[in-house]
Amino acid sequence: MSRFFATGSDSESEESSSADEITPKAPGTTFKQSLLLSDDEEDTKRVVRSAKDKRFEELTNLIKTIRNAMKIRDMAKCLEEFEQLCRAFLKSKNIVDKEGVPPFYIRLLADLEDYLNQLWEDKEGKKKMNKNNAKALSTLRQKIRKYNRDYETEIAAYKENPQESADEEEEKEPGDSGSSSDSDAEGGEDGVSAKSFLKKKPEPSSEASKFLKSAKGSGDESSSSDDDDDDEDWGSDTVDSGSESSDEGEGKSASLAVVFLKKAQESEKSEKRLAKKKKPKKKERLEEEGEEEGGEEVEGGWEKVKGGAPMVKEKPKMFAKGTEINVPVVVKKLNEILQARGKKGTDRAAQIELLHALANIAAENNLGQGIMVKIKFNIIASLYDYNPNLAAFMKPDMWKKCLDCIDELLDILFEHNNIFIGENIAEDSENLIISDQPFRVRGCILTLVERMDEEFTKIMQNTDPHSQEYVDNLKDEGRVCGIIDRLLNYMETKGSTEEICRIYLRRIMHTYYKFDYKAHRRSLGLQAESKSEQDQEESEGEDSAVIMDRLCKFIYAKDRTDRIRTCAILCHIYHHALHSRWYQARDLMLMSHLQDNIQHADPPVQILYNRTMVQLGICAFRQGMIKDAHNALLDIQSSGRAKELLGQGLLMRNMQERNAEQEKIEKRRQVPFHMHINLELLECVYLVSAMLLEIPYMAAHEFDARRRMISKQFHHQLRVGERQPLLGPPESMREHVVAASKAMKMGDWRTCHSFIINEKMNSKVWDLFPETQRVREMLVRKIQEESLRTYLFTYSSVYDSISMGTLSEMFELEIPTVHSIISKMIINEELMASLDQPTQTVVMHRTEPTSLQNMALQLAEKLGSLVENNERVFDLKQGVYGGYFNRDQKGGYQQKQSYNRAGSDQPARSRTYQKGGYQQNKGGYQGGYQGGYQGGYQGGYQRGGYRNQNQGNY
Repeated sequence: MSRFFATGSDSESEESSSADEITPKAPGTTFKQSLLLSDDEEDTKRVVRSAKDKRFEELTNLIKTIRNAMKIRDMAKCLEEFEQLCRAFLKSKNIVDKEGVPPFYIRLLADLEDYLNQLWEDKEGKKKMNKNNAKALSTLRQKIRKYNRDYETEIAAYKENPQESADEEEEKEPGDSGSSSDSDAEGGEDGVSAKSFLKKKPEPSSEASKFLKSAKGSGDESSSSDDDDDDEDWGSDTVDSGSESSDEGEGKSASLAVVFLKKAQESEKSEKRLAKKKKPKKKERLEEEGEEEGGEEVEGGWEKVKGGAPMVKEKPKMFAKGTEINVPVVVKKLNEILQARGKKGTDRAAQIELLHALANIAAENNLGQGIMVKIKFNIIASLYDYNPNLAAFMKPDMWKKCLDCIDELLDILFEHNNIFIGENIAEDSENLIISDQPFRVRGCILTLVERMDEEFTKIMQNTDPHSQEYVDNLKDEGRVCGIIDRLLNYMETKGSTEEICRIYLRRIMHTYYKFDYKAHRRSLGLQAESKSEQDQEESEGEDSAVIMDRLCKFIYAKDRTDRIRTCAILCHIYHHALHSRWYQARDLMLMSHLQDNIQHADPPVQILYNRTMVQLGICAFRQGMIKDAHNALLDIQSSGRAKELLGQGLLMRNMQERNAEQEKIEKRRQVPFHMHINLELLECVYLVSAMLLEIPYMAAHEFDARRRMISKQFHHQLRVGERQPLLGPPESMREHVVAASKAMKMGDWRTCHSFIINEKMNSKVWDLFPETQRVREMLVRKIQEESLRTYLFTYSSVYDSISMGTLSEMFELEIPTVHSIISKMIINEELMASLDQPTQTVVMHRTEPTSLQNMALQLAEKLGSLVENNERVFDLKQGVYGGYFNRDQKGGYQQKQSYNRAGSDQPARSRTYQKGGYQQNKGGYQGGYQGGYQGGYQGGYQRGGYRNQNQGNY
């Protein structure tokens, strides 16, 4: 034996020696073989293989290793080799782009994925695995599923016809191996030709083929004996066979003989074995699919179909043939279907179809309405479960199905009074069989309707408000309200007090924000334009105000939970304010004392509180209550976050303030677009109210060192306007208000009026009010009155006396109105003057303070500020404020009011002194505004509210 064999592995030397012993050799062959071997050794040094062969050989070697690991269930090895295979495949990308993905690679990917799925489903086998293998199995399964997405079409083609792809591979690769053996044979010219070798010595050729098989077996000991050896690619083996045969000393002729003999002898066997293996696999896969469908019994066996034709699967039958359909059988089947609910991999759409099919079977067999109600409950619950994500909203088709199912369920409940439903009915005590006893079904229709209402809100939140789709979705609100009304009628007869309160609140939430135009027209005494409208009004019945009053009063009397009552009160106030019933709305707000504890409520209720306060402020503005309007809107507008506080959108914030999870929660709290309050209208009302209060106050306290600001936001807008280098005509709403403020400061009411009421402002703001003309008239009147007050404050030092007739002409006010305004100013000691009745003139009193008086006043101011600072420092140490400071109900300092010198509940610490020709009392205008109104409201508008809770919470 040659030295070459001595350097090989032990297994190779043993097998080759055994082969030598078995086969008798003709004399003289040893010398010839040694010559051939030496030639081959020289030839192997000169072999030049293509890059394709090198790369593909590397891939096939890795594939072999993976298959070996698969046989012994070594998942860690599989994972390691698969990662190497992916890297090797990436290196051969250029070749793959030219030649296409090799079939043996696709074959491995498909087989590996099937193998891993099979292992994954084998629960017992997984338990027996060690920790490393189990972890590697999970990782490899995820990787292969992700990796195979890029080769879905090729894998699908392979799975459709695995035999054809295997045949193509076999045809392709032996050709490659033949060409490589030809290239090996170039140097062997003096060797024996293939034909002569085959004629003279048939036995050595068979010996060579045997040896090749055993050599392969040395690499994989189990493959020679195991049937799974057929998984290997014969085409790739032939490449090795050529090189191995030359190494073993049979020469080029032997390698050729092996190639051709192997193809002739083994091709039929490989085909049979592949077919045998694929059939059971395919059968197993189809059986698994059948089990996933619900484990239903399928009649008949497997049908043999022609290759490549897809099998048409019949829907699984609900019950076996001949089964008697009765209530227990249907309940059992219902429970079987429900057991899959919520499990991973459950097809929710198929589950809903199965439940519908079960309902049809129950109806066909007349099993009674009890079982129908139970199935309907589960269908609706399955529709809600179709979207497992809480933030996701229902698709239109599912939404329509849900509404239809709830309507059908209510129809059954109204038609059959002998059905009792409730959450407190245990499943054991259910009565679903037709008998003398009434049906008893476990379930809560109220919960389903509440969930339906929430789903409707989510649909509206997730629809673009400026699209036609939003309008189409909004049309469903009529149907939602109809379902709520039907349930309300049902609950009034059969529901508990708590359930009635819950459904009443749902009805209130769909009513409180809608303006009742028909009731408004009737209150004004206007008739409907056409006869059809008149008929419609008559058929509609009671007004929304009557409905709200009835529902809310029931909740006030019967509700035991604070939340429902709080929501009902806020909705009632909102509805009153929306319909300009200012006094009812204000009184209900003050009597409820909601502002004291609203900061402890949950965010949706706080958003409702903010919306109610804003609507209350707008209502006060429409009624001409400017101070009330300003105070109601102050908290929301001064925060600069009106959009967020009203639940109408989120402001951009840093991630430190709000993470992604909090943002999702806040998005779910947003109010649908059709319920929004116009933010530009809100800001305009606030700024105009601030202008009407602030401009006269600024004129009255022009030289006052301790002048405070009524509205910071209004002052900010004034400063922005003053900083502009070039003043053009106003464009935005804010610029109009700033320009009007400057005109009012000069006492020019006509210019102020033209800036506030014009076509642009009408279209943006004033036309949005229900009674547009009345609001505009009120605004003109207020502008005239406040301009008169501002004029008198500004120019009183110029006049000795002024005729009221002149003032009446200047401001186009009646003389009694001018008389009333001036009288109030004199009484409140804002204007140092007296009225001369015979001549209808105002006589000014001017007494300039002396220098000593001025110094005394300055000293008093400084002493006051010193006392204030001293008290604050003392409070930091002791925790209680001193006597100068207002205390709210919890003993804290009301920072909004600084300290009132002559408030409604404070001792009179006013300083009266002469300044600028009139006696000034620090508690005059300021006390009237702050002490009077705010003392009455005691933190109502100022203190309570969503803003004063923890700013970081929302």
